[in-house]
Amino acid sequence: MLASVGVLEFGRAYQTSRVLTNAARQGALVALRPNPAIGAVDAEVRQQLRTGGLISDGTVDVNVNGSAVTVSYPFHFVVLQPVAQLLVSGSMVDSPITVTATSAMRNGAGS
Repeated sequence: MLASVGVLEFGRAYQTSRVLTNAARQGALVALRPNPAIGAVDAEVRQQLRTGGLISDGTVDVNVNGSAVTVSYPFHFVVLQPVAQLLVSGSMVDSPITVTATSAMRNGAGS
């Protein structure tokens, strides 16, 4: 039973990673546009997170550096984290895992 739950939990973590990667990629595409509006990259990333089924509240960190976009998201295991808290105490068990994705686009103009 624990193995089945583990497979499901790590599948959710992988899906979260894929959604973050896509959101970072779409944000980098917006950042690559000439003179993007202030906050356009952040808005696009958060929209992609919502589309992917992730909550994009204040816990999401979007960092833009030129055309490189990094997105960090706190991931909580639904079943494994409470089970681990019963077995082991400590700050690592109580805190979420931060999943991070980075995407950078290269402007092909002038090449």
